[in-house]
Amino acid sequence: MKRIAIGLQYDGQAWHGYQKQDHGLTVQDKLEQALLEFATVPLATTCAGRTDAGVHAAEQVVHFDTDLNRLPHAWVRGVNAFLPPSIGVRWARELEGDPTAENFFHARFSAQARTYHYVLYNHQVRSPLLNGRAGFYHHALDVERMREAVKPLIGTHDFTTFRAAHCQAKSPVKQMHDIQIRRQGDLIIFTLKASAFLHHMVRNLVGSLVYIGQGREDVHWMAELLAARNRQLAAPTFMPDGLYLAKIDYDEKWALPQESASQLPWF
Repeated sequence: MKRIAIGLQYDGQAWHGYQKQDHGLTVQDKLEQALLEFATVPLATTCAGRTDAGVHAAEQVVHFDTDLNRLPHAWVRGVNAFLPPSIGVRWARELEGDPTAENFFHARFSAQARTYHYVLYNHQVRSPLLNGRAGFYHHALDVERMREAVKPLIGTHDFTTFRAAHCQAKSPVKQMHDIQIRRQGDLIIFTLKASAFLHHMVRNLVGSLVYIGQGREDVHWMAELLAARNRQLAAPTFMPDGLYLAKIDYDEKWALPQESASQLPWF
């Protein structure tokens, strides 16, 4: 038995999130169907982090165990042949060692950090070309105000204020490594890197930052929200359209052929 890790990319518009559901309209459902078609045996998969309906992945990491002998490029091309156009395997790697051994690679539990991008179209009028691929806000936003506002978020904190009510995480305490906000024409791209994220955490943070960027709230409001630990005080959850799971960080010893998370290739 061997463990295979793959890098998965998908456009989330057509899917009801990543995790399997009874209706079968999720990314995991389609991936496992494609694996069955290619391998001719069922293969259960484990992902680095589940994404919601409408959320995209520039690089989701998934693993599965199998006794089949296939070269990495065979897993990529073979599985892609059975996937819809909105989902694709970008790379595959067979990991050396015993999958049953303690501390062996695990897509979720071996992850050291996760990076998300949120792409926001900031213009007076919406663009149909960005429908489903970027969030939209019609009032002018001040990037410098938002950059100042995120400074108190860096470090280890209780992020209860930015946690969905039905979040299943055991603890609201996470370590935020970095937040970058840059403007590229009419696009504002938020890049957040943390040890892990709570359910809706990125979208809830973006929603509150938009209030600050518009001038509706003071730059110190973010620090006040963080300290309050009260979800009801923050802005509403922002739309999922512009959210991208960009990168999962692992120990270099696993030598995964991952792609750069510095920016999205189409923005």
